[in-house]
Amino acid sequence: MNNVTILKRLYKDYTKHHLSKIILAVIFSILVAGSTSATAWLLDPAIEKIFIEKDQSLIFIIPILIIIAFSTKGISLYIAKILMIKTAEEVKKSIQVNMLSSFIKADTETIEDKHSGKYISNLNFDVNQITGMLTNAFLSLFKDGLTLIGLLFVMFFQNWRLSLIAIIMIPIASIIAKRLGKRISKVVTEAQEKSGDLNKYLIDLFKNHKVIKIFQRENYEHERSEKFVNDLKEKSIKIATVFIRSSPIMEIVTGIMIAILIFYSGKLIMNEQLSINNFFSFLAAMMLAYQPVKALATVNVSIGQGLSAGKRILPIIDQQNEILENKNGKLLKIDDATIKLKNVNFSYKSNANNIVLNDININITGKRMTALVGHSGSGKSTILNLIPRVYDTDTGEILIDNQKIKDLNLNSLRKEISIVDQNTTLFDDTVFNNIKYAKPEATDEEVFNASKMSMSTDFIEKLENKFNTLIGENGVKLSGGEKQRISIARALLKDSKIILLDEATSSLDSETEEKIQKAIEELTKNKTTVVIAHRLSTILNSENIYVIDKGKVEASGKHQELLKESILYKNLYERQIKNN
Repeated sequence: MNNVTILKRLYKDYTKHHLSKIILAVIFSILVAGSTSATAWLLDPAIEKIFIEKDQSLIFIIPILIIIAFSTKGISLYIAKILMIKTAEEVKKSIQVNMLSSFIKADTETIEDKHSGKYISNLNFDVNQITGMLTNAFLSLFKDGLTLIGLLFVMFFQNWRLSLIAIIMIPIASIIAKRLGKRISKVVTEAQEKSGDLNKYLIDLFKNHKVIKIFQRENYEHERSEKFVNDLKEKSIKIATVFIRSSPIMEIVTGIMIAILIFYSGKLIMNEQLSINNFFSFLAAMMLAYQPVKALATVNVSIGQGLSAGKRILPIIDQQNEILENKNGKLLKIDDATIKLKNVNFSYKSNANNIVLNDININITGKRMTALVGHSGSGKSTILNLIPRVYDTDTGEILIDNQKIKDLNLNSLRKEISIVDQNTTLFDDTVFNNIKYAKPEATDEEVFNASKMSMSTDFIEKLENKFNTLIGENGVKLSGGEKQRISIARALLKDSKIILLDEATSSLDSETEEKIQKAIEELTKNKTTVVIAHRLSTILNSENIYVIDKGKVEASGKHQELLKESILYKNLYERQIKNN
């Protein structure tokens, strides 16, 4: 994606909608330019009429005009900046909303391959670079560009010879700016990466705080944190250094130019080719031009930063969901919710050479319980994730009541599926809202009933604010068993036709598990249920049990049949019997 394409996208998708505010800001920028030029021009008649000719009639008028000029400049500059800041914040909001929308819509596999810290850095650091380009660079181009043009007119009006000498500063400033732009773009990219690394590390600290304590690694993590912060500090210093590097160069160039102009002006005045009032008006215009020249010299730096950020952000916004929605997809029609996996193959895109599922054929009887067993990493959880199209098969088909799931409307498919995962995920919200998340239109009574059925009410009532208790990030204030029960309550509330249980009772003690099994029995009654269980004793009465090993179906049948036919199943069962 080249720079022109990025600018076109930013204009078309974000800036174009705020064109009226931008035009108004430009109008006020014209007033800024005009009032600044007027200030310099007024020095000519002020010196000539008041100080040389001692004209009493203008002694009040010219100072008042100067006050009006400065007031107009100040007010216009304020309004222009306010307009651009508001526009920039609106653009920032739109970009961030689109980024978050892209993140929410992205398929799970894509998200799993990325680190949240990088997203956070993109969402904050990079977006600020883009809006900075809009507020700083764009406004400067108009405000300082027009001001410089106006002042150049004043300078040429006073003396064209001196003006030609002064104009030499402009290409010098441009050369400096060009070199700075290349350097700043590189350093800003490096700073963004370091910012992303720091965000990643911070997230890891939150997730693993208990582990750090248990293994007494505080000093080690302190050293790591210091390194991350120091790396970012060094890059920030580099950015600031590159920015201010132009200042001494510009100051020296300006000093030389002023010295040359004073020398040449002195010659012209001595030869009566230049009047004192013309000189002072010219000098004022040139001094006032210093700020816009300096600002314009760094415009390309801000543009470079914004374009570099755009190169990182726009691909995120444009990111396509790999789980393609069939726009003409049919609505899922449920009869008994029989599920079939035919010759299914799957591998993760991040490691395509590692085949996770190899030619899987499974028949899941409708309104019955089917179990998947096997060692960790055998592919059981992947099979569950393929049914609601969290992932898509590489080859092969999955059918529900003989309807290919890829031919179905995605919302229609997922509406009929509930999942209780071994890694329970909760929001930093109330207990009530976490349960209701599964069915936003649910009544309070339905939420309370789901809580009772999942055996959650007993511990919820003991919480400080009961159902209105905030549970913290990912339910940090709850035990593993309590979080799991809330997850089951959500599934109960949704009341879908297909239930996927991935180690649903793995975080529960034996006593609680016994209680929860009753709730699961209620949940799965007359429902098509696919269950992965860490305790084989809970799935002995399954309609069918599939033994999965290294991505293949090793055996299938009922419990007693598998004890005779599958060595793997027999070993798994006997090992658990011994452990119990």
